[in-house]
Amino acid sequence: MFTLKPIDPAAIPAALQKAERYRLLNEPEEAESICLDVLAVDPDNQQAVTTLLLALTDQFHHKQGACCCRAGELVPRLAGEYERCYYSGLILERRASAHLDHARPGAGDGAFEYLTEAMEWYEKAEALRPPHNDDAILRWNTCARLIRKYDLKPRPPGDEPLLLE
Repeated sequence: MFTLKPIDPAAIPAALQKAERYRLLNEPEEAESICLDVLAVDPDNQQAVTTLLLALTDQFHHKQGACCCRAGELVPRLAGEYERCYYSGLILERRASAHLDHARPGAGDGAFEYLTEAMEWYEKAEALRPPHNDDAILRWNTCARLIRKYDLKPRPPGDEPLLLE
């Protein structure tokens, strides 16, 4: 119905600043839209890919399913192995946080699984990290603290969730 208008490539830095500002204002859908406009003009722009991924994870508490898939699809577009590991962990950590906030039956089991998988990704990122970059360690510690805070445990054997067809 409407054809999207392309942005001027010279406007990309300012657009990305706006996207970050929208994220900080808790308006991730606006940030997402801006990132999509940037990527339409510059498909390999790493800042836009990263900001889009983060904007999608900001929406996990409201629309987890679609946003999780889309965030995961962005990981291969990240240029470095460290970034791919780190953001894979971040997606899982934020999924766990959304699970805990919704407090549905079995949410703790699912959150534990997401957090421990995130911790594995953070350990991989830690091994690849640039000098003086402890981001993966900080995130790993956050996951460990969440597990302790909510006394999360692995799902008991044979207690797999039922999947509806």
